[in-house]
Amino acid sequence: MTFFVDVTVRGYELDTQGHLNQAVYLQYAEHARWELLREAGLAQEKLLAEGIGPVQLEVTVKYLRELRGGDRVRVSCELFHGEGKTFEIRQRILKEDGTVAAEISGVGGILDLTARRLVTDPAGRFAALATKPELLGIRTG
Repeated sequence: MTFFVDVTVRGYELDTQGHLNQAVYLQYAEHARWELLREAGLAQEKLLAEGIGPVQLEVTVKYLRELRGGDRVRVSCELFHGEGKTFEIRQRILKEDGTVAAEISGVGGILDLTARRLVTDPAGRFAALATKPELLGIRTG
């Protein structure tokens, strides 16, 4: 299931060429990931109380179109679970007309904050804690 969050490009996020600073694309992606977790019932406070936290292990950004101040964008986020300790994260930043401004892909996991190791079954851990695990790409039942 694809989750979306809307963002407006702010003037202070622009670089000297007048377009969105490359690092801010990553901030938008991070914002969408946290909003997805929150919507699924996994607010940061809940995760911390459980002694776990999401981690980004790898990220690739493909910049396709520039964004300028005042542009309104939609940031998508989808998680894909397989076997093992990690999961795939796919995101897009879309302009209002549907043009893809950037594609962001990565590998994530869940860190056990005490052991400082990845949780062995991230989908299972998310499913056990989330109120809406389907938003996280997890099928239950």
